[in-house]
Amino acid sequence: MKKKLVSVLMATAVTTSLLAGCGGGAAQQAADTAESTAEEAKDAVEDTAEAVEDAAEDTAEATEDAVEDATEDVAADDTDYGTGEIKIWVADNVVDFTKEQFDKFIEANPQFAGYTATVEATGEGDAAGNMITDVQAGADIYGFAQDQIARLVSAGALEEVEESNAEDIRKTNDAGAVTAATVGDTLYAYPLTADNGYFLYYDKSVVTDPSTLEGISEQCDAAGKNFYFEVNNGWYQTAFFFGTGAELTYDTDNDGNFTKCNTSYASPEGEVALREIIELANTKSFQNGSSVSAATDCAAIVDGTWDADAAKEMFGDNYACAKLPTFTGSDGKSYQLSGFGGYKLLGVKPQEDENKLAVCDALAAYLSSEEVQLARFNAVGWGPANLNAQNSDEVKADEALSALGEQLKFAIPQGQYPGDYWSLATSLGDSVISGEIKADASDDDIKKALDDFQATCESYVQ
Repeated sequence: MKKKLVSVLMATAVTTSLLAGCGGGAAQQAADTAESTAEEAKDAVEDTAEAVEDAAEDTAEATEDAVEDATEDVAADDTDYGTGEIKIWVADNVVDFTKEQFDKFIEANPQFAGYTATVEATGEGDAAGNMITDVQAGADIYGFAQDQIARLVSAGALEEVEESNAEDIRKTNDAGAVTAATVGDTLYAYPLTADNGYFLYYDKSVVTDPSTLEGISEQCDAAGKNFYFEVNNGWYQTAFFFGTGAELTYDTDNDGNFTKCNTSYASPEGEVALREIIELANTKSFQNGSSVSAATDCAAIVDGTWDADAAKEMFGDNYACAKLPTFTGSDGKSYQLSGFGGYKLLGVKPQEDENKLAVCDALAAYLSSEEVQLARFNAVGWGPANLNAQNSDEVKADEALSALGEQLKFAIPQGQYPGDYWSLATSLGDSVISGEIKADASDDDIKKALDDFQATCESYVQ
């Protein structure tokens, strides 16, 4: 059984009741007091209002005292958690930040003072592979990319999130991040960020309405400007297919082998998506690409937060951002461009020592808390997954993160894909760009292209 750290905050509200009564004997006495009755009633109302206000103040003070008492109770926890060292793996640019936060954590929780931390630079892309190779030698707490979670769970490298922490995570973080941290119905990780995905940067003097794909193309065409969208890239290409409801995901085993391909690209939904890619690629303003630094005469580009500074420099005072647009498909229906979303997660390794596990749980909850997510944003620019942090003035002032936040509502957390998938997606996009798949392609031609694509995707399963 995992040792749980549970804090209970209780506040007692005091209700004040005011009772007033009067009586009279003689008629003359009643007449004499009639004139003053209205004034007394007025005074009584005022007194009641003051009493209610006083009661509210008392309640607030009682609540504050209860919170302080509960906090003191936690700090005064007399459980002997022993001593130990916690190994933490995080990205290089947050090593120093994490060390500082660990010190603050210990200062606020003296019951854990017997523990020290070693913080090592290990990128999210490498952490999972290292953990799976040797779980025992791996970190106690580590950051990783969400597409690795299934492998980590299968390898026994992730402890289930303690239930009280899990409940808080589900309430306080955005839905995409919670989904990314979940396998089956179980939460296995603590969300850190919701900042990996793509959206639209645009020149607002040219693109005055970024709501539709057709509208953006028309406005760029009219101004003689370019619209960049990297349709031969398997990451960006999914915006069209996932947007229409087509599916492409893979299941893997503990060793990372692909065991099942879940795909419906060869479908009416896939046909609508491919035809939209063809239509976009044949507009005058279209340019294939997703890098601001390589863009010329650009009025709109689909890109990520990593290029925010470059986009600001390119567009200057006309810099603007938005979620991806909608488009009207060949079937006459409206679709919202979707695509992949990416999240950074924090995992806790299972421990034989229940006391150490309790400390790791508490530390992971702290490092992924609203306060620390916001501090991390201010320190290194990582976009928070916590809803309150996302709605803070600092984060909302970041136009790129705000646009990405809106787009992630329509995105799908990226899982694992075979390396050959990315080459295959490039080939499909190149066939459109080169004109091999023509603008006036027949239904049979579209269907064949998608049948071949899907069959090849399925062939990657061992």
